[in-house]
Amino acid sequence: MKQFLFLFLLLLPMALRAQTVTILESSGWLETAYVRWQPIATAQSYNVYYSGAGIVNQKLDDQLVRNYGSFYRADALGLTPGTYTLRIVPVVSGVEGAATVTPSLTVLAQDRTGFAFDGGRVPGGYNANGTVKSNAVILYITQNSKNTVSLNVTGATTNPCVGLQTILDGFKKGRDARPLIVRFVGQITDLTYMLNGDIVVENGNYASGNITMEGVGNDAVADGWGIRIKGASNVEVRNMGTMNCDSDEGDNIGLQQDNDHIWVHNCDFFYGHAGSAADQVKGDGALDCKKSTYVTFSYNHFWDSGKCNLLGLSENTTQGLYITYHHNWYDHSDSRHPRVRFYSAHVYNNYYDGNAKYGAGSTEGSSVFMENNYFRNCKYPMLTSMQGTDVYNPATQQNDYNTMPIFSNEDGGTIKAFNNTMTGQQRFVPYGAAGYPNSTVDFDAYVVTTRTQLVPSTVHSAYGNNTYNNFDTNPAVMYTYTPDSPTGAQTNVTLYSGRVKGGDFQWTFNNSVDDASSAVNLPLQYALVHYTTGLVSVQGDAPATPGGGGGGGGTSTAGMIHNFTLSGTSSTYYTITGNLSTSQGTVTYNGLNLTQCLKLESATNIAFTTTAAATLTLVFNSTFSGTVIVDGTSRTVSAGLLTLTLPIGAHQITKGTTANIYYMSTVYTGVLATLQQQDAQAVKVYPNPATDAVTVEWKSNRAFSIYTITGSLLKTGMTNQRVDLKEVKPGLYLIQIRDEDGYLRTGRLLKQ
Repeated sequence: MKQFLFLFLLLLPMALRAQTVTILESSGWLETAYVRWQPIATAQSYNVYYSGAGIVNQKLDDQLVRNYGSFYRADALGLTPGTYTLRIVPVVSGVEGAATVTPSLTVLAQDRTGFAFDGGRVPGGYNANGTVKSNAVILYITQNSKNTVSLNVTGATTNPCVGLQTILDGFKKGRDARPLIVRFVGQITDLTYMLNGDIVVENGNYASGNITMEGVGNDAVADGWGIRIKGASNVEVRNMGTMNCDSDEGDNIGLQQDNDHIWVHNCDFFYGHAGSAADQVKGDGALDCKKSTYVTFSYNHFWDSGKCNLLGLSENTTQGLYITYHHNWYDHSDSRHPRVRFYSAHVYNNYYDGNAKYGAGSTEGSSVFMENNYFRNCKYPMLTSMQGTDVYNPATQQNDYNTMPIFSNEDGGTIKAFNNTMTGQQRFVPYGAAGYPNSTVDFDAYVVTTRTQLVPSTVHSAYGNNTYNNFDTNPAVMYTYTPDSPTGAQTNVTLYSGRVKGGDFQWTFNNSVDDASSAVNLPLQYALVHYTTGLVSVQGDAPATPGGGGGGGGTSTAGMIHNFTLSGTSSTYYTITGNLSTSQGTVTYNGLNLTQCLKLESATNIAFTTTAAATLTLVFNSTFSGTVIVDGTSRTVSAGLLTLTLPIGAHQITKGTTANIYYMSTVYTGVLATLQQQDAQAVKVYPNPATDAVTVEWKSNRAFSIYTITGSLLKTGMTNQRVDLKEVKPGLYLIQIRDEDGYLRTGRLLKQ
């Protein structure tokens, strides 16, 4: 102990001489703020704090601090609108150095407008003021943790639930009232367990439940998989990029059935993989909605999508179906903006930007209110099925009801249009307009001169004889809102749609070609298929083992320690095949109470690869003294424990005599062992130096001890809780925690 503290005293002056960071960029955003800075060579980590709106030096979760090689970035989430500063503090040997503070940053409010907020609901894990709801659970999903993240869920069949989809399965029964916020960090590829290629969100329409799926920063990407929502209430999806989706359903994000109060906003929609149909060359639906109500889709950016928003399928009723589309950027996308069956849809303040096929389309008795939208070179801004422009043949300049329906041969609905700006369109027919044949029958939309003007019942669709239901002027149905002007909408959409500051993926369309072309943009498609994140590592995430493939998905040293009671057969390091059991007795090892084992049977196999010489430890029942086969050689186990040295390379563990393994670890020797030991000692202590109180941060609540430099126990406390230091004398102290795997974790504290 004294030798260790002596080394600490030698290292501490180096920490206190640490440089301050150089800020590269900082900004407020929509209920978030961020900062980028140059890394310091001597810093082992960074603590980042935010202050504002009555909060002083609130520390960010470690996973919000990320390394991009040439810079670091941290994002503060869940901020109420106002003015904030972010404070970046380098940490060396567990001691905080000199802080650097950003200028004042202005944080703006999210636009919570639309049918999703009917009845005062605020879908998701955030309050109406942008802060996290009380008692919320926050999960961080990285490429390393996506299959191993765990949570106990009320009502789940088995706890803990391990892996993201398993956790969401636990919420499916709608018995856990805690708000759930799932934060995605970086580029996330397919998870081991999904449902037909999707991550599926359900909560049994639990009115007290709330779920948010959100991206962190400007580069969170669902790469190769979709998000499907069904049987759910109060769900929010925000700040996600979705690309290369190849799920069975095919939608980037899809509301499948039986949903209410759903809000999808500030997402980037890119190409999915081509489907089997001719109209699926850019993927299937980008953001579709079926058999759901009280929905808002807002501030989303659609990048040359083929089919943006299918709305409705087989509902066969026009009652009780309400949805809002506002401030979406249809950026050179082709069609379905939206394509509506049955619903009452409010479509306002969207930017239609070079659309090769058509804007919005109304069928099957739907009522669509198109208000204050901006159309730039949208070929056909509005279509009603089987009438007007939908059946007009520009070559013959006559209506052709047999071969010309542009988007649908279903019965029509009705579009009410007010104060839309259109430039560069090929054709648009208002009801009763001069210069068009039979325009009281063959019209695209009923254009009004005031927002509150009713569409008379004498106006009906040519096919189906359907009329407009005037939902938008019914105070019992309609919400309060203040629309932008069309040009104001164009400005706000280009500023705020998509992920933070427009996201990390940028593309410039060639209007002279892309406005009129619905073909796949091959260079864009190539860029998306070959997209690779710039993220190197996530602070607090499992680091990559040397030779393990880097920060994107490498094996972690933490994953090399495997506790079958906690992790079952899920591992980022070992490939485990076999049966688990909780009826083979209990084993105590290294301070751990082990109750679940892997049964070593004929079909059992454990495979892994070491990148250097390592020590393997296997823990069995304490009375077991049989054999186990390691790399084809029989090894004798004594008193339930086997320890042996492994060379670099691939390894395999199989059955010798019948046995039960409860715990195993692979620890590198030499230099790698030293690195692993240093990693095992990393405990976050803040503020550090401290004055009146200190918080010792750990991934779970565990007891810790504070020792003097002479090794005397001074004080105890619990992690993740502030501990009073007012009675502690200034000086240097050692902090110790025994972690979940029995390892001793240490930290250092300077009391001022």
